[in-house]
Order: sequence, then structure tokens, then C-alpha cells
Amino acid sequence: MKRRDFQKIADNRLSEAEILLNNGYYNGAYYLAGYAIECAFKACIAKQIKKHTIPGKKFINDTFTHDFDRLANVAGLKVKLQDKIESSDQFEENWSIVKDWSVEDRYDISLERQRAMDIIAAIKNKETGILNWIKESW
Repeated sequence: MKRRDFQKIADNRLSEAEILLNNGYYNGAYYLAGYAIECAFKACIAKQIKKHTIPGKKFINDTFTHDFDRLANVAGLKVKLQDKIESSDQFEENWSIVKDWSVEDRYDISLERQRAMDIIAAIKNKETGILNWIKESW
């Protein structure tokens, strides 16, 4: 998949999450919001892969994860992430909400509205949102 595809999917998943949230589908909203972040990290990872080069097996294996800390590391953003967390309390709070997302949340049918609202707000905040921060590097 191409980097631009991941970028478009990240934006689409966040839009879809907002539609679901606004229509009372909180677990779907939460789940898709997390996928927006996963795709954004993967856009950064795709940017690193050079044409006519086969990346190392560890790099590839680490890319095929849903764990945001691991994806941030593979994307080359771990140090930048830590610096941002240390320099902004609001960003740190947003990251603490987003980083707890799990692919297993797709099975959580009891997820409450507030939790879906919180992750979407943490992702899309114009100044301290996680998606805008990742977009600076994709």
C-alpha cells in the first residue's frame, strides 16, 4: 500500500468515526478512530521505505502491529513523541487516551459514549491532537 493511501485512509477513518459517534455507534467510532492513528503511523513508515530496497525482516514484522508505541518507534518518531509529551501537558493527556486503543476494542460492545468522544477529541484537536502531530512527519 502506498503512503498516500494510508494518509487518505487515516483521514477517512476519523471522518467515519465522527459519523458513527454522532449516530450513537460508540464502539465503532472508538475502533475506527484508533485505526486512523494506526494508518497515520503507517504513512510515516511507508515514507521511510526506499524504492528498489527490501527492508529488514524486523522492520517489516514491527510494521505489522496495532501497537502505537511500536509503530511510533518504527516510524522514527519515538524521540519526537517523548519530546512532545514532555513539552505539552495537553498533548501528554491526549496521547494517554490514544495509546490505550487496542484492536481488541472491536469486541467491546459496552464502550461508552464518553470514551469514544475522548479519543476522537484527542486525535483531532488542532493544536495538541495526535493526528495533526503525526501529519507533521508523514
